[in-house]
Amino acid sequence: MKRPSLYALIAITVISCETKNNKETITVNYPTTAKVDTVDTYFGTKVSDPYRWLEDDRSPETEAWVKKQNETTFGYLENIPFRNDLKNRLEQLWNYEKLGAPFKEGDYTYFYKNNGLQNQNVLYRKKGDGEEEVFLDPNTFSEDGTTSLAGLRFTKDGSLATYLISEGGSDWRKAIVIDTKTKEVVEDTLVDIKFSGVSWKGKDGFYYSSYDKPKGSELSAKTDQHKVYYHKLGTPQKDDQLIFGGTPSEKHRYVGASVTEDNRYLIISASVSTSGNKLFIRDLEDPNGTLVPVVEDTESDNSIIENVGSKLYIVTNRNAPNQKIVTVDAKNPTPENWVDFIPETENVLSPNTGGGYFFARYMVDAISKVFQYDYDGNLVREVKLPGVGTASGFGGKKEDKEFYFSFTNYNTPGSSYKYNVETGEYEEYWKPDIDFNSDDYESKQVFYSSKDGTKIPMIITHKKGLELNGKNPTILYGYGGFNISLTPSFSIINAVWMEQGGVYAVPNLRGGGEYGKKWHDAGIKTKKQNVFDDFIAAAEYLIENNYTSKEYLAIRGGSNGGLLVGATMTQRPDLMQVALPAVGVMDMLRYHTFTAGAGWAYDYGTAEDSKEMFEYLKGYSPVHNVKEGVSYPATLVTTGDHDDRVVPAHSFKFAAELQAKQAGNMPTLIRIETNAGHGAGTPVSKTIEQYADIFGFTLYNMGFEELPNQSVLKEFKD
Repeated sequence: MKRPSLYALIAITVISCETKNNKETITVNYPTTAKVDTVDTYFGTKVSDPYRWLEDDRSPETEAWVKKQNETTFGYLENIPFRNDLKNRLEQLWNYEKLGAPFKEGDYTYFYKNNGLQNQNVLYRKKGDGEEEVFLDPNTFSEDGTTSLAGLRFTKDGSLATYLISEGGSDWRKAIVIDTKTKEVVEDTLVDIKFSGVSWKGKDGFYYSSYDKPKGSELSAKTDQHKVYYHKLGTPQKDDQLIFGGTPSEKHRYVGASVTEDNRYLIISASVSTSGNKLFIRDLEDPNGTLVPVVEDTESDNSIIENVGSKLYIVTNRNAPNQKIVTVDAKNPTPENWVDFIPETENVLSPNTGGGYFFARYMVDAISKVFQYDYDGNLVREVKLPGVGTASGFGGKKEDKEFYFSFTNYNTPGSSYKYNVETGEYEEYWKPDIDFNSDDYESKQVFYSSKDGTKIPMIITHKKGLELNGKNPTILYGYGGFNISLTPSFSIINAVWMEQGGVYAVPNLRGGGEYGKKWHDAGIKTKKQNVFDDFIAAAEYLIENNYTSKEYLAIRGGSNGGLLVGATMTQRPDLMQVALPAVGVMDMLRYHTFTAGAGWAYDYGTAEDSKEMFEYLKGYSPVHNVKEGVSYPATLVTTGDHDDRVVPAHSFKFAAELQAKQAGNMPTLIRIETNAGHGAGTPVSKTIEQYADIFGFTLYNMGFEELPNQSVLKEFKD
């Protein structure tokens, strides 16, 4: 393929756009994006891909394009009159102490804490009633705060720990082993680890997973053969033992290893996609032991949650779309020998263990309910939660007599509670001291009909006394994929939005996991349009019920949710005023050729599967459905230059298409965060800046010249 010249990228020719908001006018001069003749043929159909060259994240041409786009975008954002007010309010509201639930390892109790605006949370510990001390401070890992703590695992006795770090938001990790007593590093750093946890085998060593380093760019080149290694402490990484994944028959895209709490069994999970896995175990007490298959196909999701001797407890959705727990003896562990322990119910099960009990957390219309069971499967009690929302935690070591759980919803900041496993009583452990009055806000769950009549739940949150006049700035947020459930949780970012009179609405779209595997499967492959229809119907509900109107509606989503926004705005550009696709999967014909993208095929299918699948994907792929002569909403595409989950080329190509074809006068900009990835580990400072820009862009393009609720800012300044 012929490269575009650098001159073509920075040519003086510009595409102009004027945004008019009563008094203010911001002129946007887009840099010209070169087009290069690139054509692929799918089942006899030729498809042009003129911006293919932007996929090369290492080229000087792409680097120059990113620089010019950011200059254009930030030139626009800097002219929004209340951008700094939003940034200041985000900083002010964010600046409160945050404390994670404690957990015990060896002789110490550990907990994460952030004093307010620290870029990364700090891990503290204390011994008994002694003084707390810093154990790991990720803010010291790099000067700009972009190196984050990405995983941590202790030995059973707590004397050693391995922690993982991510640099610049990348999914590639480094592993560092320390002596917990002295906090000194005990051996060389391990490198090139990806999509992996760490699981210790006694104190001798640990298991981890990775891919062979790809040829070409490590941020975009395809990785599809995951491998499990065993690292023996004190030996070089090059000598690590390959445990699983090295042969053609063991080739899988995602492989993970874990060791049971009693150090008896090694568990291997192997998947070719993000849904469904094979399961293997190995008896570590048998020196001649080999991996024994538990599940040999990928038609269900399976995990071993607990064992008592050779009795295994398995969480599965095999013949149980909402999940259940079964038991089986490790000597004959295959599905025909499984016995129901906690049977499937009409609600989705997410279990955990701790203190010698099972805790079954259920989603009832995306709201948490928790039940405690003993090891004989007898119901001990329902845990009466502090309110209506999302409970998490309810787990610990088998010998624990108490542990902690957290509770939150859309208008209640998360608090921690200490739970007594024997009595079922709990007390508030920590509540945030935040400058936000939850009592002033309310959440309401509604059910609306999608295009095909399916009832979809949606939670709408806003300030009490909201006038339903169709003029409330509204963010409609969605995801709808990969069996992921959106449950109520508090966000400082959304709190600032609602302070300004904003409505925040979250529908539980098909493709998610809120109603189990059937709900997930109703939004995959050739049923993916159901997800977009659900989202469109949510927007129509909000408009029809006068929460908002087209002029005051923004749609937002990230990753698979970015695809959702891209597909929705290209199918129904008339429906919203603002579109905010973040780190989105935008090129549905080529997504599977980057990094681990091929693993998403369970949800999407690929353009190589069949003529029907190709045509279906092309029919909604955002990059391929931007049309000449269409007025698209004001759009701020956001991505990170180190995103190796959903490579930034998706967003680059989509932004280039929009800028070339936008017929209206609404801006179509792309904000590219440098030294940042898919989102995890992003420094607080960068997050605040990003959302000041997103909210500023959104409100400005809804016609606001000043913030809707100036009183909040006045109180803040006073």
